Amino acid sequence: MTAVELGMPTVAADPHGHLRGTESFPKAAHHALADTQLRRNLGHATRTIRAKRAAVVSEVDDWEELRRAGETIKADTLARLPELLVQLEEQVTARGGQVHWARDAEEANRIVVDLVRGTGADEVVKVKSMATQETGLNEALEAAGVAAFETDLAELIVQLSHDRPSHFLVPAIHRNRAEIREIFLREMPDVDPALTDEPRRLAMAARAHLRRKFLTAKVGISGVNFAVAETGTLSVVESEGNGRMCLTLPETLISVMGVEKVVPTWQDLEVFLQLLPRSSTGERMNPYTSTWTGVTPGDGPQTFHLVLLDNGRSNVLASPDGRQALHCIRCSACLNVCPVYERTGGHAYGSIYPGPIGAVLSPQLTGISGTDDVNASLPYASSLCGACFDACPVRIDIPHLLVQQRAAAVAAHTRPTGQDLTMQAMAIAMTTPGRFKLAEKALGLGRVLAGKKGRITGLPWPMSGWTNARDLPAPPAETFRQWWERTHR
Repeated sequence: MTAVELGMPTVAADPHGHLRGTESFPKAAHHALADTQLRRNLGHATRTIRAKRAAVVSEVDDWEELRRAGETIKADTLARLPELLVQLEEQVTARGGQVHWARDAEEANRIVVDLVRGTGADEVVKVKSMATQETGLNEALEAAGVAAFETDLAELIVQLSHDRPSHFLVPAIHRNRAEIREIFLREMPDVDPALTDEPRRLAMAARAHLRRKFLTAKVGISGVNFAVAETGTLSVVESEGNGRMCLTLPETLISVMGVEKVVPTWQDLEVFLQLLPRSSTGERMNPYTSTWTGVTPGDGPQTFHLVLLDNGRSNVLASPDGRQALHCIRCSACLNVCPVYERTGGHAYGSIYPGPIGAVLSPQLTGISGTDDVNASLPYASSLCGACFDACPVRIDIPHLLVQQRAAAVAAHTRPTGQDLTMQAMAIAMTTPGRFKLAEKALGLGRVLAGKKGRITGLPWPMSGWTNARDLPAPPAETFRQWWERTHR
């Protein structure tokens, strides 16, 4: 039975994590802003998470020192990433695991599909994983006749509703509990028709639905939050316990990990296990922190595979400034404080990685090929207010990276845009005093266009590129040149 027959979603990502068929950010954001229910859901959820995070962060006297420690560890890790990955491979292999290297999404999916086929299984259970969303693994498994069941509650909601994630931590953040109840009643077999939208009842319905899959699945697939190079230990942190079930019950466990997730030592891991829960869920520690090292006879999966995924990360690593984006520990703190994300949601970004960090990570992973590239608009999906840097637990200078990627987007122009033509016209007008004086004479027309409102709200192309997003103030009744001539005769 295929995923389509089981009611699974068919929304797919391309090999670089872009959602197929998506629009540029300005167009997608326009649609999102018109959805009042979406804005209410996002506003309520992000305000709640921000308040929880602020409370638990304020309890830690050395929070800024922890942030700086996290930043330093990440910088050190990336500076010697090749040797740490080799050490990780050696330790995983020495403890009974098998390591596979994937240059891109296609290779990673092929490795996982072949491993699942080798077990004879036609179903797998999955722990929430950004890496497998990036590669489009569920779609690759579906094409091979394997049904993938998401077990994270929010991921399950997204899957049952044929939707796509819109947040790192809470993929269904754009849904409220009344909508979730309707999804469960419509899509979940054998659900109680009297199901209410009480969170506890919804969680119990999901638990009953998933328990059968946990007990019968032969293969589990997970992501990785952190991997300790010195011992070959992998770690997944979560809040529900579904991950623990996926990591312990199946006979075979396959973990897909972005190469940047490695940390050198257990002592380094301690820092991130303090930073991550406070920044993501607003908790002092995660309810479930699972760690495993290779294979233990008679306990847990007896076959373990680790797939190390590059998929553009080497390109990011090559940039002295841009490599900061690989410090990201996927806590989602930058999304929760971003005024743009709060109003548009994650789908508008057209990428598996939304929000401020996604706006700099996605363009770096795949580059910007031209003005029509979805990536070209992402660095502009920000007010540059700096809240993302203040919230980031590893001090990624996201505003700096956004400006850097805006420059890359401009450099990628393959044909003149309206903005280019406007700036060229302004340059011509401002290069000589005579031209500038002639241009000043046109200001009277601007005052006519502004009218009594005192604002110009619409101009013809190419200036429409400016007024589509912002107003222009009415030109002054008297220019500086006119004032000078009047007062200094």
